[in-house]
Amino acid sequence: MALTGRAALLAALGSIPVGILEPGWTGLLAVNGPLALACACDFALAAPVRRLVLTRSGDTSTRLGETADVTLTITNPSRRPLRAQLRDAWPPSSWQAGTEIEASRHRLTIPPGERRRVTTRLRPTRRGDRQADRVTIRSYGPLGLFSRQGAHEVPWAVRVLPPFTSRKHLPSKLARLRELDGRTGVLTRGEGTEFDSLREYVPGDDTRSIDWRATARQSAVAVRTWRPERDRHILLVLDTGRTSAGRVGDAPRLDAAMDAALLLAALASRAGDRVALLAYDRRVRALVHGSSAGDVLPALVSVMAPLEPELVETNARGLIASALRTAPRRSLIVLLTTLDAAPVEQGLLPILPQLTQRHTVLVASVADPHIAGMAKTRGSTEAVYEAAAAAQAQSERQHTAEQLRRHGVTVVDATPEELAPALADAYLALKAAGRL
Repeated sequence: MALTGRAALLAALGSIPVGILEPGWTGLLAVNGPLALACACDFALAAPVRRLVLTRSGDTSTRLGETADVTLTITNPSRRPLRAQLRDAWPPSSWQAGTEIEASRHRLTIPPGERRRVTTRLRPTRRGDRQADRVTIRSYGPLGLFSRQGAHEVPWAVRVLPPFTSRKHLPSKLARLRELDGRTGVLTRGEGTEFDSLREYVPGDDTRSIDWRATARQSAVAVRTWRPERDRHILLVLDTGRTSAGRVGDAPRLDAAMDAALLLAALASRAGDRVALLAYDRRVRALVHGSSAGDVLPALVSVMAPLEPELVETNARGLIASALRTAPRRSLIVLLTTLDAAPVEQGLLPILPQLTQRHTVLVASVADPHIAGMAKTRGSTEAVYEAAAAAQAQSERQHTAEQLRRHGVTVVDATPEELAPALADAYLALKAAGRL
């Protein structure tokens, strides 16, 4: 039982403070008899909170930056009308800053034996699972002098998926893929290409593609055309160790790596290739393999949603061993990790031949655009020192990348906005060169 602000004001006009009305509650007891009677009646006529029946329905997932609507159905089984304020509590990251009070609080009136619905609109600011907290209801009497309050546990979860902002690049990459498939252009011969058809020779064609037997059977010179092989295997490896926690702009590096992985997965599945995912630091954090082309993207998005960087040093040997177990056949292994000198030179490089001798390896890393901006600053002593530090950092990354290239690794080093299309272009270049 709680004394409302209205009752406190009335009581203050003609009452004296006393002790405890009942365990856990303090308040004012009016000396005026009619006021005390009115308060008692108001409390008695307030609908009980504990007997209310609450259920949930609505969205169970949404993309980061979008909204999700979760509906509460409140049934009033009592014989008294319910006049109440309701608070639907969720974690703070379920709303943008400053909007929680407006979004989570509702006023409602429910006649006896009826039910009403209220909708809470979430707009999460972080990936992962958002679990509903308690629903607190304050039931008022008809005079608004006293209220009953109670809480109900009504479980519900909304999974916040990665935003996949790089999907805007997918149409242009698919157009390039169609060219590689030979639908709008002619391909050259490569290790990973297979015979497609014959056509008439035109000036500029590679003479090595001339089919002399077919030429002998007709009056024109015939050349072979080739198209990339399909049904290749691609393993996306997300390094979720401490280096993935470094923030570039407003998000950790891991988020940019996920976005690039999603674009590559969408493109590769359209190309007829099989895509798998491994997330690892000191143990396997997520694993997706064996999914069909139509199911792989939803599966990747779902397992990526709760992934968070772990503040531990990645076990490079364990990562390589897990990648080899996940990709027993020859595959393109895309390792999304750091190009920092120490983790690569001390952890990855000594055991990299175990991957390169069996697979084609591509390393993709998120570069900090702030470093490039620092390298161009001038005008003061402090700016010159910043430019020197940035130039040294860029030189170390380039040296690390060159070491990887000497092992036959393709390296993509780009800012968060450029990483996804750059990685897709590298995949298409490998496919065009017949290296898959």
